[in-house]
Amino acid sequence: MARKKGDYTTLYRGREGQWSWVLHRATGVGIILFLFAHVVDTAVIGWGEEAYEKVLSVYHNPYVQLLELALVGMVIFHALNGIRIMIVDFWPKAAGFHVTLFYVTMGVFVASMIPVTWIIGRAIIRGL
Repeated sequence: MARKKGDYTTLYRGREGQWSWVLHRATGVGIILFLFAHVVDTAVIGWGEEAYEKVLSVYHNPYVQLLELALVGMVIFHALNGIRIMIVDFWPKAAGFHVTLFYVTMGVFVASMIPVTWIIGRAIIRGL
């Protein structure tokens, strides 16, 4: 029996549920990587104040400050998407509205990132 062209596709079609899952995992990994780096740079204080100040000076680099802005975005998205997941888990009827909930989550995320980007972005530009 010959296969149709559609038989070679995956079950996942890249819709809202899949993108929500991917973004939730990616932001979780990003947050964990930052926490690891934070533990390491805080542990450097054991080598003395001078070593600690050298490590902290990295955070004055504009590229690192952009990464901090990305970190804030990851934390906000991860938290909002976690709330969306809890709503779907604890209110069974919400599963029928998961697409709408995804777009509401994205809207709240974008709306919350506007002032955050303004505040952090101004500080980055001033430091240039």
